Amino acid sequence: MSSSRLGKLEADIEIKAPADKFHEIWARRTYQISNISPDKVASCELLEGDWGKEGSVIFWNYFLDGNAKVGKELFEAIDFDKNSVNWKVIEGDILQYYKSLKSSFQATPRAKGDEEGTCVHWTLEYEKLHDQVPDPLSKLQLIVSVVKDIDAYLTTQA
Repeated sequence: MSSSRLGKLEADIEIKAPADKFHEIWARRTYQISNISPDKVASCELLEGDWGKEGSVIFWNYFLDGNAKVGKELFEAIDFDKNSVNWKVIEGDILQYYKSLKSSFQATPRAKGDEEGTCVHWTLEYEKLHDQVPDPLSKLQLIVSVVKDIDAYLTTQA
């Protein structure tokens, strides 16, 4: 297998919302994302386990490149102290192109003295099924856009 099939994309997204509140949405209140970002995420359902628990499985209906897509993801790790979450795709449309796709983020509060807010470091790690498959840049762009929608939602809450 060619090592060019393995890849990693990363993005740092600066948001105004506190790291713990941002993490809470992704870890325990993931179902709210379809209300926060309905033009990008049609629904998010818990299939197995409990919200905020490792080993839980969620089912997504979302839009990518203007097309309706589905995906099933397993929560592999949730760290409430480090404000991080790790998932892996276990079923869905994206696996037509990738043998594996893992997604993770860590939300880090800015240092004291800096402007309030958070840096969200998002990582996608993947293995392409063949060399002609493009990197999942549109998936990362979708995630960045949803992160910004969540930030807007959280910063307008009382």
